[in-house]
Amino acid sequence: MRIGFDVSQTGKNKAGCGYFADSLIRHLADLDPNNEYILYPTFGDFFFDPDWPKSTRMIRRPNFKRGLAHRTFEAAQFFWSNPPQQAEAMLGAPDIIHANNFYCPVWLKNTRLIYTLYDLIFIEHPEWTTEANRSGCFDGVFNASLRADYIVSISEYSRAHFLETFPHYPEEKVVTVYPASRFAGKPAVPSRPDGLPPLETGGFWLNVATLEPRKNHERLLRAYARLKQHRGSTFPLVLVGARGWLIEGFRKRIAELGLEQDVLMPGYIDDTALQWLYQNCFAFVYPSLFEGFGLPVLEAMSLGAPVISSNTSSLPEIVGSAGLLVDPLDVDSIFEAMLLLTEDEQTRIALKECALERANEFSWEHTARQILKLYESLAA
Repeated sequence: MRIGFDVSQTGKNKAGCGYFADSLIRHLADLDPNNEYILYPTFGDFFFDPDWPKSTRMIRRPNFKRGLAHRTFEAAQFFWSNPPQQAEAMLGAPDIIHANNFYCPVWLKNTRLIYTLYDLIFIEHPEWTTEANRSGCFDGVFNASLRADYIVSISEYSRAHFLETFPHYPEEKVVTVYPASRFAGKPAVPSRPDGLPPLETGGFWLNVATLEPRKNHERLLRAYARLKQHRGSTFPLVLVGARGWLIEGFRKRIAELGLEQDVLMPGYIDDTALQWLYQNCFAFVYPSLFEGFGLPVLEAMSLGAPVISSNTSSLPEIVGSAGLLVDPLDVDSIFEAMLLLTEDEQTRIALKECALERANEFSWEHTARQILKLYESLAA
């Protein structure tokens, strides 16, 4: 088979979609020496990485090559929105295209289509995003409901949500394939990497998420402020992640709560620094309001972090009984879970052990095998 694979979001500063595509294609490369893979660093009219020649994933193997790419966003938009008659040939005449960034091509004639579904947040909570993002995501998912041969959902929650929203799509064609942690099995980072704040092992709370409304940083800050007031002091709170949208005034809010010296924001960091933080945090706190999967939670668990997470959307599906689940709308619920871990060391130690056991149930190799079987079913 010749498989076209969207790697457009695998470059610098990647988030959930990019990590899924990047981890999946690397594990497919290890698993599959026979099929030919064409990697598209610019894909669709919705997202564009101007640094794609240097940043997007390339696999140095005989059965992998870089496919059609565009030098400017305008050129990419024109091609994908107004494809020439020979567009599929220009893409390398793939048997299958796997779309990973919400965009869905509707004009394919000879190529089968697999579409990765992450979530439908933009439908459920349009107030959490921008109009441009909302429109682009909806168009992609709606077109997939009309055109895709298979839809790969990253959780059972997203699968059920999709089928409820688009009941015309065949239920048996929506397949749940879980992501996994890219840190699983890696040797420990021995010392704190340069560039991180002067943190002590086991001496900080950690949250990893893009700074945007659905990640619920506001309530996390309030719960943290209450914990500090209740106990007189507590560990610093480290918020890792790039700046998202609709988050203006966030630093002002930190100041209003009197937390300028307590909340540390190193921004977007590399994997080595992130792994050290996961390994060494007192606990990982993730009271997100809505997740298609919640990859940072699984990453933290795979490195033995005790986890506090939300009891909403896909998160209970991922955490199981291996973490403390809280109501993300209730500041008291978040505070009480943080207080419990502060005052009950045995519970915290037990959660570390449970986290590792639960994370071992997820594997990128297993994910890649599921996807490869899906490709083979379309070629049959």
